[in-house]
Amino acid sequence: MLQRLRHAEIMRRVRLSGATSVRDLASQLGVSPSTIRRDLEVLDRDGTLRRVRGGALAGADADDDRPFAEVAAVDEQDKEAVAVRAAQLVADGEVLLLDIGTTTMRLARRLRGRRVTVVTSSLAVLDALRSDSAVELLLLGGMVRRTYHSLVGVLTEAALSQVVADRVFLGASGVRPDGQLVDTTLAEVPLKRAMIAAAEQVVLLVDRHKFPGTGALRVCGPEDIDLIVTNEGADETTLRACAAAGSQVLLT
Repeated sequence: MLQRLRHAEIMRRVRLSGATSVRDLASQLGVSPSTIRRDLEVLDRDGTLRRVRGGALAGADADDDRPFAEVAAVDEQDKEAVAVRAAQLVADGEVLLLDIGTTTMRLARRLRGRRVTVVTSSLAVLDALRSDSAVELLLLGGMVRRTYHSLVGVLTEAALSQVVADRVFLGASGVRPDGQLVDTTLAEVPLKRAMIAAAEQVVLLVDRHKFPGTGALRVCGPEDIDLIVTNEGADETTLRACAAAGSQVLLT
């Protein structure tokens, strides 16, 4: 891979996750850790990211720089495969909590025509299901976070306290090698925790590129996740840590 293309891919991944390690980038891009270190030094000097010990951080809030449509176009086939498998778990009559994110948006599209109730804080899920008369759709209130098509804040949290769901389909920035679920956006973390508390079953939807993943904010431990749906090729060490904590893993 040319250096110019490699730098663009590094920035895409750092902005998507908020933070990442030299080891993860080297594995994902198929180059040596020393090559990644040199790349990060160049990008740090340019001011496009912040080099830290062992990896790099996005220079600004990733969501400010990454419009929803752009994130949705990343790793599309992997996300679609996860969404298809997740939809197969759903039975008619269920009450489902759908988290924000581009994979849950794809799942929402797969739920069209199903006799289910969907509760969500995602405007992208709303857009996918608003015209479908088969789906009963409940939108949680809150402050609009335009860049990522979501609702956040105390009103959203208060509404979630009234919800009892059969299962939640949760997204995340990544899963650390020890199985910890992490995210990069402060406003979303309490909502994810509230969704976990409101659901009978917690299903994590993450494509293979988020194993292992990095993020500054802890959402929950692997023991809080009942089921993980991801792709073949996800980091095996991370998946083993999740399975050891009691999470069932489904690979697409």
